[in-house]
Amino acid sequence: MAHSKLDPIDRMILAELQADGRMTNVELAKRVGISAPPCLRRVRTLEESGYIRGYHADVDARNLGFEVQVFAMVGLERQAESDLSAFEAKCNDWPLVRECHMLNGEVDFILKCVAPDLSSFQTFLTEELTSADNVASVKTSLVIRGAKDLPGVPFDVLEERLKINA
Repeated sequence: MAHSKLDPIDRMILAELQADGRMTNVELAKRVGISAPPCLRRVRTLEESGYIRGYHADVDARNLGFEVQVFAMVGLERQAESDLSAFEAKCNDWPLVRECHMLNGEVDFILKCVAPDLSSFQTFLTEELTSADNVASVKTSLVIRGAKDLPGVPFDVLEERLKINA
């Protein structure tokens, strides 16, 4: 299903589940204005098509003892596809790295990292990240506080764009 093949009900289902992934199928069907059986079929199709990648609890890292959040900007020595893929695979092995994004520009990757304390992050930084194969530079920025952290996408913006292009 390409995004253009999603109908308004599919998009409403996605928006509702993005806001509350724990609601029952009956409640979801009621919110989007269809009966439960076709709603469940649509949800399964959205899952199978990759629009819904999973369901997760939004946990509070600081309440769980992860006091440190850091963004690390990583520059690599070589940017051949095999080198990029190898670095991405390494990031998947590091538990403190929660997000890894390849960028265009002066920085090759930005990593979102969490750690229980500064000492734990420093150990990761010096013993694993900066010493990893092909890493040329690492610049870090410690998060002081977060002002916005929303999951997913802004469906209202998509709907407006679709209305304009219709």
